[in-house]
Amino acid sequence: MARSAPLAVLASLLLTVTGCAGAGALGGGGEGQRTITIAIVSNPQMQDAIQLSPQFEQENPGIRLKFVSLSENEARAKITASVATGGGEFDAVMISNYETPQWAANGWLVDLDPLMARSPGYDENDFIPAVREALSGPDGHMYSVPFYGESSFLMYRKDLFEQAGISMPAQPTWQDVAAAAAKLDDPAKGMAGICLRGKPGWGEVMAPFDTVANTFGARWFDPQWNAQLTSPQFRQAANFYVDLVRQYGEPGAAGSGFSECGTQFSQGNAAMWYDATVAAGIVENPVESRVAGKVGYAPAPMVVKPNAGWLYAWSLAIPKTSDGKGSTEDTWKFLSWMTSKEYGPTVGRQLGWEHVPPGARQSTYQIPEYVEASKAYAQPTLDAIAAADQKKPTVEPVPYTGIQFVAIPEFQDLGTRVSQQLSAAIAGQQTTDEALDQAQVYAQTVGDSYKRQGAGS
Repeated sequence: MARSAPLAVLASLLLTVTGCAGAGALGGGGEGQRTITIAIVSNPQMQDAIQLSPQFEQENPGIRLKFVSLSENEARAKITASVATGGGEFDAVMISNYETPQWAANGWLVDLDPLMARSPGYDENDFIPAVREALSGPDGHMYSVPFYGESSFLMYRKDLFEQAGISMPAQPTWQDVAAAAAKLDDPAKGMAGICLRGKPGWGEVMAPFDTVANTFGARWFDPQWNAQLTSPQFRQAANFYVDLVRQYGEPGAAGSGFSECGTQFSQGNAAMWYDATVAAGIVENPVESRVAGKVGYAPAPMVVKPNAGWLYAWSLAIPKTSDGKGSTEDTWKFLSWMTSKEYGPTVGRQLGWEHVPPGARQSTYQIPEYVEASKAYAQPTLDAIAAADQKKPTVEPVPYTGIQFVAIPEFQDLGTRVSQQLSAAIAGQQTTDEALDQAQVYAQTVGDSYKRQGAGS
């Protein structure tokens, strides 16, 4: 199982990010009015929630919402710094199954079970079981509630595959993907063989890359916390990933994250895209995507380890620093609105069914209009989420949990440092082996700290 660093250790790791933690607006607007400040990630589904939020305010006239919408990397740093140091800037925060269990164990989050129990019709048992478990603390209670859940899969242009006379296997390997990328890559026509994240960030390039590493048989640490980033398996995985994106990936890959790849693929500039299952809502948007209806969905490619997809859930939590019972109750009103059974149908009717947040509630997949709109990708999404096992992420034993992350507090810093090295290799600024040599030093420093904790326990 993953082990948690003491609060003092985590606080020291956050010194580099606390400078970017600005203050949200607490307190009221008009007399008797409560302003709830929410730190949120600026992904498309979250922007939809902001667009619909005036409806919540109309239904709750004593509450005003203030959103602090940030890019993924910025949000992670700012939210972590605020919650870990008790900054109190935010009444609600968007976090994930990486932070939730750790922060619950540290006592930083409000237990949501009592609030859910006092909310008739909320029905927490409707959450997809794997997602609910991932957002639970050591006591089995939920400390954040899912806005959407996801795994990862391979999206590919069925029309381009047919024109090239190639087919996608039911369970592709990464070697299959590389061969297809080589055949379909056509820079002269603005067509990349594949789009893969290369942008620095533990939640950017490291997310897809870690699944590649896992399925190649690699791991970050052995059971004794010896770093393994220069092992043959890790080197093979890293060289494969870097070579694939350099040879057949999108232009400017070292600066491409989820959003950039979403734009490239949906605009018809890539033949394949391996990324989060939630991306299907972008790809199948009939208004904004040029490839809607032309995309097939295959399981995460494998090599040695099957079921290579990740497990992730963007969720909403209430920091313990939220000021007082009244604040908690009002904040929960908003959280329960944004994660309710009724929210999905509201999104579908007003913004389009491809906008509905996927992978969180089982009832979403029983809405007739959504069933029709998502028929190409709903089952692949559910299958991928069900197959992901963050307790057994690797072929060989490891002392941590997590699939596209290592579930230890230090990974925010470690994963970011390693991602910078990998991104530099994708940019051609150094070799992949040079990147891993430096990454090994970073990882061993973390591993040594756990060895010392073990020796002292």
